[in-house]
This record gives sequence, structure tokens and C-alpha cells, in this order.
Amino acid sequence: MKCKICGTKAEVRLKSHNIALCREHFLQFFRRRVERTIRRFKMFTKDARILVAVSGGKDSMGLLHLLNSLGYNVTGYHINLGIPEYSDISVDKVKKFHDMTGIPVIIESVVDELGFGIHEVAQKVHRPICSICGMVKRYMINRVAQKFDVVATGHNLDDEVATLFGNLLNWQSDYLARQYPVLPAADGFTKKVKPYVLVSEYESAIYTFFVDIDYVMIECPYSKHATSIFYKNIFNEIEDHMPGTKLRFLKGFYELRDIFPSTTREKLAPCEKCGYPTTAGVCSFCRLKDKLHHA
Repeated sequence: MKCKICGTKAEVRLKSHNIALCREHFLQFFRRRVERTIRRFKMFTKDARILVAVSGGKDSMGLLHLLNSLGYNVTGYHINLGIPEYSDISVDKVKKFHDMTGIPVIIESVVDELGFGIHEVAQKVHRPICSICGMVKRYMINRVAQKFDVVATGHNLDDEVATLFGNLLNWQSDYLARQYPVLPAADGFTKKVKPYVLVSEYESAIYTFFVDIDYVMIECPYSKHATSIFYKNIFNEIEDHMPGTKLRFLKGFYELRDIFPSTTREKLAPCEKCGYPTTAGVCSFCRLKDKLHHA
């Protein structure tokens, strides 16, 4: 198997693009695709202050590395969820990444915010851990994002396809209307973008490996039975039989997404306690803190 560009021995075969590439030309190919995605969806410019949400995994760490190498003004942001072992490993990987690259990374802790790790919080308020985790992470990211022009996340093609599939299966029209690589700034929230939206999880993993980034390889212990993983497995089987299906599925949706009209969202106002935009007088995060205080 030879590289389509230079004819030397190929290290990567991309069935969805029907090409094989050596390491040098894969990295070139990958960078160009992400750059084209940034330009196509008008995500940000070189002048923008970009906050990259970093979990410690391959996608977010790779994205932070890539955007920095392309000359963008980036800062990483990691949330220590306080999950035994998993969070310690994640924080360690993020710190080592900062030491290796010099890229600034902000690290904040759920324990510092709420007094407990995310799993303990969920137990105390009797709520599903993934629901609590998602709400807390959104709050903390949106809060620190106020100092930046845009928030970038490492959601890849596989993530978006799984989300789209789930939304279609349940005909969640509101979510379908909002699913897009760019969420404009509005109602006090900073603009959010997904530069990896058209690159697969496999391609992302190869990039991270080739540029020698040490990332968290274990999954969150609470994600084992996530519906999204089930959907990903289904699409991996389809992709194996019909390469390029994931890209066609997502791109086709973007072309037709206007058939899902967006509904009028409730008007937001600042939280009475912290100023966070909310539809209620007190935001979900502050209500959670009150509940934990009285638990």
C-alpha cells in the first residue's frame, strides 16, 4: 500500500476517502480538512480568543494542539470532575500536555465549586450522573467563556452522527433545528464551534498518535451504557460495509436542516444569585448548590 501523494509506504488507509497516505501527507490532509471546515462554517479568525474545552481525551487534546500549530490564539479549559482515578488520570494528562507544549490551560474543579465530586453530587440529589455532569460542565464552561470570543469543542463526525441519529429516531425537532457546527453568540452565551465535525474518530485518533500526544485512553466509568455508544457501534457497522456513509449522512442533514423550523426559545434573564442566563429566577447550578447545602 503506497501513499497516494508521494508513492512511499502508506501508514494510513482512509476508506471513506478511498486513499492511503504516509504520515507526512496524512497530517497535511488532516490539517487542511479542519482548516476548510473552520472557513466553510466561518467559525473564527486568527484574531479570535479561543477557549478549547479539554477533557484529556484524544479529540479535545488533538484539537487544542492542532489549532495552536495553525497559529490560532488558544487556551485550554479542563474541569476536574472529582471521579476517583479517572479524574486524576485526566488532570495528569492535561498538565503533562501543557508542560510539553506550553499552551495555556485553565483547570477548575467541581469539588471546589460544589464541595463534592460529580458522582457524589448525583447521589446526594438523586439525579442521573450524566444529567448532572452535563449541566455542571455547561455552566462552568459558559462562565469562563465570557472572557473569550469563541468556545471550541472536540466533537467529531462519529459524535455528531450518533447525536443526529438519536434525534431523528425520537423526532426531536428542537434539537434537530439547533444541531449545527456553529452556535452563534446569543443571550449572554459565547459562540460555540466544532472544528472536528467532518473528521472521524479514527482520523482524530491517528492525528493525536502521529503528533505524540499522551491522552486519556480509558472511558468515563459512567459512560459504559450510554445510548450514543450504541448508536456509534451501529454506524461503524454501516460504515464498514459502505465507506463514506457517515459523511454523507451528516452533510445531507446540513443541506436539509431548514426543514426543521426552530421554535421560539424562552426569554433568558440573569440568575438572581450568579448572573448566569436562565429562564428561571435562579439558575439550575445555583439551585443545585442550595440543595447540596441543605442535604
